[in-house]
Amino acid sequence: MTIKELGEKLNSMYTNAPKGDAVAMIHLFGIKYSREIQRSDFSNKEIAKAARIPESYGTEISKGVKLFKYVEVKE
Repeated sequence: MTIKELGEKLNSMYTNAPKGDAVAMIHLFGIKYSREIQRSDFSNKEIAKAARIPESYGTEISKGVKLFKYVEVKE
C-alpha cells in the first residue's frame, strides 16, 4: 500500500469513529493493516500525517500493530 492509501484508510476510520472511540479506531487500524504497515518504509508518524491527524497518534498506531498477534478483528 502507498502512504496515501494508508492515510486515507486511517483518516476514514478516525473521522467515522463512534463518539469516544477515535483512539480505539487508530488501534484497530494498526491491527487491521499491521502487515502492510510493517512491510512499508513509512513511519507511524508519517502515516498519521498522511491521514491528516496529529503525528503524535503514531504511538497509537504502533500499539495496534503490536496487538495484531494477540487479537482477531470482528467484522
